[in-house]
Amino acid sequence: MQEITIGKIYRHYKGNLYKVIGFAKHSETLEDMVVYQPLKTGDNWVRPMKMWNETVDDKGTLRFTLLEDEQ
Repeated sequence: MQEITIGKIYRHYKGNLYKVIGFAKHSETLEDMVVYQPLKTGDNWVRPMKMWNETVDDKGTLRFTLLEDEQ
């Protein structure tokens, strides 16, 4: 599992870029969440942390991949 780092840019497997801006807990379930922004719009979004790091196909493609060279 890759580390999720605040302030870093990640590429979604469909191609868009997102910046992680923080972490949160779901108010009902206490599930860990990632707070992030699409670079194109700056809107705030949340996604369960376990979903952030999951694979989306049988080839092992991650949903979000850290872009080291764009930091």
